[in-house]
Amino acid sequence: RSDAGETMAWSESVDTVLANKEGLAAFRTFLQSEFSEENVEFWLACEDFKKTKSSDKIASKAQKIYSDFIQADAPKEINIDFHTKTNISENISEPTLSCFDAAQRSIYSLMAKDSFPRFLRSEVYKELVKKHQDRNQKRWLPFL
Repeated sequence: RSDAGETMAWSESVDTVLANKEGLAAFRTFLQSEFSEENVEFWLACEDFKKTKSSDKIASKAQKIYSDFIQADAPKEINIDFHTKTNISENISEPTLSCFDAAQRSIYSLMAKDSFPRFLRSEVYKELVKKHQDRNQKRWLPFL
């Protein structure tokens, strides 16, 4: 796909943005402007966590995610329901690779339904689309 085509494809779903380095950077910039970048940071931390192989690392990474995003007054505390938060808190001493799945789904859903539509209407996204369209036109101009 061309850059412009790819940028336009981002509007199809939050997945396409999260899977693309430049799209992710733009989405993160947008979330920072809304003071909600902890959502994408938590989602990325969970994606990384699920790939962890060593049991020692599972425990330390889980603890880090918990202290950064879940526990009360965490520096990047995410907005999840009481039940999910309590469930994680009760099981964090013996974490599994799926211990954050419910919270991750909840945050993903929040980003997809709430932040993502606003991102598509934002100046950050419009600038990116324009940049890619300009780049594509420059690429073809010599042949005109």
